[in-house]
Amino acid sequence: MKKVLFLSVITVLLASCASTYNVEGSSSVSALDGSKLYLKAIKNNEFKNIDSCDVVHGEFHFTGLLDTVRMASLYMDDESIMPVVLEKGEIVIKIDPARQMVGGTPMNDSLYKFIDKHNQLTNQMNELSHKQSQMLLEGMEEAEINRHLSGEAAQIAAEEDRLVMKFIEANFDNVLGPGVFMMITSQYRYPILTPQIEDIMSKATQKFKDDPYVKDYYQTAQENEKRMSGVEKE
Repeated sequence: MKKVLFLSVITVLLASCASTYNVEGSSSVSALDGSKLYLKAIKNNEFKNIDSCDVVHGEFHFTGLLDTVRMASLYMDDESIMPVVLEKGEIVIKIDPARQMVGGTPMNDSLYKFIDKHNQLTNQMNELSHKQSQMLLEGMEEAEINRHLSGEAAQIAAEEDRLVMKFIEANFDNVLGPGVFMMITSQYRYPILTPQIEDIMSKATQKFKDDPYVKDYYQTAQENEKRMSGVEKE
């Protein structure tokens, strides 16, 4: 009896010491109402479900035990909606047709400040095609337009590189660094090495390099690079 009581006390103490995550979400997107949402996190290089809930009248809620701060993604079925850091505190998710954001906790605030700046640069890059059309309508020569816009595009791309590098470098030793690294590399069809990735890895801490996703991506990218170099030599 004493042994059972002792084990019960230990279980309660361990549970009380564990952190919890609490997510309060709201959505004005009608397509989400009545659907099931999932929180997924990387395990063995695959996204695995760690929590789920239903959207009821535009509201949804996740809560659970948290053994460590982790980067996750909010999914509807197999479609990724947005990244979210599971950490201690009241996490607030807002989804509307124009914008998706997560806030209320330090890492989520930092992540979405970065995402907002990155989206601004993406919008500026997309705006260049509109500028091109306007210049053509105004009668400018195509060669002159290309010279002008290529300079703007290069400037925006350089600013985007600096933004990403600065953010990852500042977060090498927490989940944000590998998380954003995953975001920027997921745009490629297969792991490749770019000047930006090489720059990141040349400055990375050992903890960042040892992250399972980063380590696997970089090793595979290096193997792909060697394989492609061999093909080119042939």
